[in-house]
Amino acid sequence: MRIGMLTKEWPPDVYGGAGVHVEHLAAQLRRKIDVDVHCFGEPRGDAFSHAVPASLLGANAAIQTLGVDLEMVDATADVELLHSHTWYANLAGHIGALLHGIPHVLTAHSLEPLRPWKEEQLGGGYRVSSWVERTAYEGAARIIAVSHGMRADVLAAYPNVDPDKVAVVHNGIDTSVYRPDPDTTAVDELGLRSPYVLFVGRITRQKGIVHLINAARRFDDGVQLVLCASSPDTKEIGEETSAAVDQLRAERGDDSVVWLQEPVPRPRLIQLFSHALAFACPSIYEPLGIVNLEAMACETAVVASSVGGIPEVVVDGDTGLLVPYDAAEPRAFEHAFADAVNTLAADPARARTMGAAGRARAVSEFGWDAIADQTIAVYDAALHP
Repeated sequence: MRIGMLTKEWPPDVYGGAGVHVEHLAAQLRRKIDVDVHCFGEPRGDAFSHAVPASLLGANAAIQTLGVDLEMVDATADVELLHSHTWYANLAGHIGALLHGIPHVLTAHSLEPLRPWKEEQLGGGYRVSSWVERTAYEGAARIIAVSHGMRADVLAAYPNVDPDKVAVVHNGIDTSVYRPDPDTTAVDELGLRSPYVLFVGRITRQKGIVHLINAARRFDDGVQLVLCASSPDTKEIGEETSAAVDQLRAERGDDSVVWLQEPVPRPRLIQLFSHALAFACPSIYEPLGIVNLEAMACETAVVASSVGGIPEVVVDGDTGLLVPYDAAEPRAFEHAFADAVNTLAADPARARTMGAAGRARAVSEFGWDAIADQTIAVYDAALHP
């Protein structure tokens, strides 16, 4: 079997959970089948890269994306199946399937109808991305949802999709890479103090970062917040985040929060995971939340919102604490989130026990080898309906 994997992100340009997913899934699949990876951007040695066509360099970003997609279509005539990830590559899969007469499988990492704040960032481009996604989902031979919660969202958002075509294959984690690191070099160089709570993610409304900063105003004395947060979606959300950090520092002191605004290399990030009291995931929308798996694999307890697929990863009371989210009651969510953090700060032994349980769960339930086998089974179903 030879498949074409279509993705915007590919190392070294990986900035989100979908990119992490594709990187590790492709590595495992390549041990079992032939995989041609087609990605956006500059040339790579291990993938076919596609740049924005010269005639579209001044165009709207969404139109540039469609231009790259057409380049991918032209380059994938000799594969048996196309597998696309995110709306950025979905149209390449859809048109490629029509043109080449082969199945298109897509993985649902997120859904445009459930991210209305993207219109704030993309304007008319959001309407284009929404059209692309709907068209691709309704035409796909098979859809892979990364959680049961995500499967339910797909069927609710796109009622024309046949439920029998939507399979659940969870995200995975490489527990040989993400594992506890006793080295504290990165922690010491940053001057972090114990206990600290760690956040890792983009500055976007989806990730709930402002809710977390507001919650930190109620953290017990001595609990430090560490933000590995960059790439704001818009100028407005960047300014809002900065203002919330300033208010937190004004109320609790300059060292109450450490904000790392550049991407943190993976080895240093693993150290930050390993020595945190807890990892904080205050997302208001999260199909699965691969970053929670990264934290769990490093033996770190997780405090997270109970939205989307997160409850399928974080077991409340066992590997972490889940906090209900209600968009109508943001202050109540922030207060409850702070209470959950303070519960672990008052009982660090419990946090360590949760961390150990989290790693055991990551190892046993979310290994990439099994996920690759499940993905190949979906390919087989698409090729032999």
